[in-house]
Amino acid sequence: MHPKTYREFERICASRKAAGRILEIGAVPSSDSLLCMSSIRDATEKIGINLDGPHTYRDYMILRGNGNQMYCFDDNHFDVVLRNAVLEHDKFFWKTLAEIRRVTKPGGLVIIGTPGYIQFPARQSAAKAKQLFLSALGRIGFHDRLCWLLRSTPTIEIHDAPGDYYRFSPQSFREVFLGG
Repeated sequence: MHPKTYREFERICASRKAAGRILEIGAVPSSDSLLCMSSIRDATEKIGINLDGPHTYRDYMILRGNGNQMYCFDDNHFDVVLRNAVLEHDKFFWKTLAEIRRVTKPGGLVIIGTPGYIQFPARQSAAKAKQLFLSALGRIGFHDRLCWLLRSTPTIEIHDAPGDYYRFSPQSFREVFLGG
């Protein structure tokens, strides 16, 4: 996990005073796990779930399981549910979202991160430079020949671990994830 992403999860959990029972979907037995964040050190229960479980690490267990079918947890069991950089690997992500709703207490905190969700300042500068370049090409007659290439949208490379199915935009977070 990128340190900037980890710090953002840490910041959100600290500002929301995340506590109680905490679940991380896609947890790993390492210090990269969100269950190792200092902002949740006083949680009453920390549990991870991963296709690769079971594992024990520091003060939490990781159960073998799938986010699509978290029948091992009761309804409204968790105060906080965390998930980062695994939804794009989830062939049936909508089932996992339904399970997250089911296992999270009313008013609970759910934090989901996926690659490609935010646009970093360097990317904004590149987009502006691309627009200027397209304008210049149009003035010298090369616009039509290169327009198709420069108007394409680059994606993050495939990182098959396991599977790589989706990329989610801010619109998908608003209308799909939070719409239900």
